[in-house]
Amino acid sequence: MAASTLTEVARLAGVSPATASRVLNGSARTPGPEIAERVRKAAESLGYVPNAQAQGLAKSSSGLIGLIVHDIADPYFSAIARGVQAAAREQRKMLLLATTGGTPEDEQAAAAAFAARRADSIVIAGSRSTRPQDRDGNAGLAAELDRYCRNGGRVGVVGHPVVGAEAPEGYHVVAVPNEDLSAELARELAGNHSGSFVVIGGPEGLLTSDDRIRGFQRGLESAGLAPAEVLRTGFDRAGGYEAGTLLAGRIKAAQATPSGASRPCIFAVNDVMAIGAAAALRSEGLRIPRDAAVAGFDDIETLRDFRPALSTVRLPLEEMGRLAVPAGVGGGPGGDGGTTVSVTGEVMLRRSTQAAAGAPA
Repeated sequence: MAASTLTEVARLAGVSPATASRVLNGSARTPGPEIAERVRKAAESLGYVPNAQAQGLAKSSSGLIGLIVHDIADPYFSAIARGVQAAAREQRKMLLLATTGGTPEDEQAAAAAFAARRADSIVIAGSRSTRPQDRDGNAGLAAELDRYCRNGGRVGVVGHPVVGAEAPEGYHVVAVPNEDLSAELARELAGNHSGSFVVIGGPEGLLTSDDRIRGFQRGLESAGLAPAEVLRTGFDRAGGYEAGTLLAGRIKAAQATPSGASRPCIFAVNDVMAIGAAAALRSEGLRIPRDAAVAGFDDIETLRDFRPALSTVRLPLEEMGRLAVPAGVGGGPGGDGGTTVSVTGEVMLRRSTQAAAGAPA
């Protein structure tokens, strides 16, 4: 059976289609209670379903929040998504999700799609990039989000601000002190590790990775130690596994020498890279922490089942997602006035970086 129309509801209620629309689509210009009740009863008797787009136009709100992440299968992003979803529920809004793979071109396409659907706000999570190959994509993404903000939209960003964004209002940033937390981790690790340090980082120009590498080196320096070697690879588990395979070969070669070499402490700039590196070491017959100490960053939920327990930096990921959702108009926290809120984290030293049996603490 064909769906009932607004015109049929208006005819049954004895009012104009415009009046019926104001009642059913949530306009601020509502008729008297008696007329409104008549319209609602007519709609109920006909089984009329209001049009969401028409309601959005009437209310100046679509009731939608768009979330853009690099990879929803990554526990880091899924935890942030839970926080965004919780905030959306509090605002009685629905969440739209786009997974982009991390390229600014794909992020721009997702932002354009959300803007076309009149999303009330857009949240974007994932490291910003200053790599030369991302220059044009960054410019396109910034232009798309600037246009969205100038048209009344609000953008929440987890981490670094959008590269090249110029709109004076509309952006809300949840800042994470990645560099300071990595420095603190390095100082803590330096206190119970006597060997060399290696950092597994993402591609140069990936801002989150670069901040964490820079902080870790600063922490080693403040502890009076030499800089760590830095291995650049993919900012994911596969990248960590690739680097871990290379390091496993080095460790085994050193162990075969008469003197042997002190075990390295490996810091991967995110937990999924650390998990990949640990898997590569195990596949080569090496054990953690006996043959190498391993640490990560983020404290993703997956670590609950990871053995040995991984040393890392705990971030309030769900809270970061919740805070990233613009809460309203007026320039307050979560509003549309170009605001920034900060979160912090906590170093968690666990079994994966403990001194090996017989080794000096």
